[in-house]
Amino acid sequence: MLIGDVARRSGVSTRMLRHYDALGLVRPTGRTAGGYREYSAEDVRKIFQVESLRTLGLSLKQIGRALEDPAFTPSVLVGDLIRWTRDRLAREQELLARLRAIDASAPTDWQDVLRIVELMRGLNSTSAARRQQAVLVQSEGVSVPAELLAGAVLAESDPHVAGALAWALARSGGEGLAVLEAGLRSPDVDVRRRAVRAIAEMPDAAGAAAALADALGDPDMTVRRHVALALGRHGVTAAVPALVGMVVEGFDDVAAAEVLGTLSQDPKRADQIMTALVDELSAPTADSATRIRLVQALVELSGAAGQEVLRELAHDDDRAVALVASALVGVLQQRSAGEQADKDS
Repeated sequence: MLIGDVARRSGVSTRMLRHYDALGLVRPTGRTAGGYREYSAEDVRKIFQVESLRTLGLSLKQIGRALEDPAFTPSVLVGDLIRWTRDRLAREQELLARLRAIDASAPTDWQDVLRIVELMRGLNSTSAARRQQAVLVQSEGVSVPAELLAGAVLAESDPHVAGALAWALARSGGEGLAVLEAGLRSPDVDVRRRAVRAIAEMPDAAGAAAALADALGDPDMTVRRHVALALGRHGVTAAVPALVGMVVEGFDDVAAAEVLGTLSQDPKRADQIMTALVDELSAPTADSATRIRLVQALVELSGAAGQEVLRELAHDDDRAVALVASALVGVLQQRSAGEQADKDS
């Protein structure tokens, strides 16, 4: 079969067939009396093999090795192809994300586009200082896509840069919350922690409290604690058990006690909080250090009920608990006296 016939039947151009011949990839087994290339059925079959491997992304050099080297292992080549394809897809996804971020900023001219591109380059820098600067130096007149900032927050490991990003994101008025909510469902616990912290910085964003409420059952203890503090500051009663648990465990117990105190200003919540703290005080597993933390949390509560419990604890069988409770009763009495004096004056 002459080269023209092979080209018509295979769909491979005569130029490419000559290139295969020059490389030694597919050489025709014969020549006509006039010196023209003449391909056998086996040659044509080999051409189809080459084309099939090209569709997988192999180079002609790799194809030559695959067809000629009997020791060549196909699985190794396939594994390389999988890795290269993943890398290529990742680069294309990154490019797509950049284009979407630029589009979301609704640029009015090329100068706006260049500013967003510069921000994205800064955020991708290996230098934490450079990433932080990229966020802070943005012009007030430039609309920075909240989705871009939210994605950067979820990926940022440096606390200073993360703080700058969260600050910038909080100014967006709740935009980007959807990206952060997706972060709450990430299998990566660090991403979930970053998402919680960022949402906590957006207390007025519509849907922020609901997003956090879904994370109260997160398997990671650190995530649950951040969620409890954030929800408590939102005035969500469902956070009370977790906050009390933080006091018992001694993790961020001071912050948890302060939030419980704020929640107790609502009479409907005050009884629930008081009952939870008293139950933990009387639990048989509560050691002296735990009970002291619970006593200190009682000071934060509003109303006279907490003071009454403290007076009773001033006579507790545990001397350390009794001393702390007695001292705190004195603090509360001085506070009340000062408040009364201010009223009288």
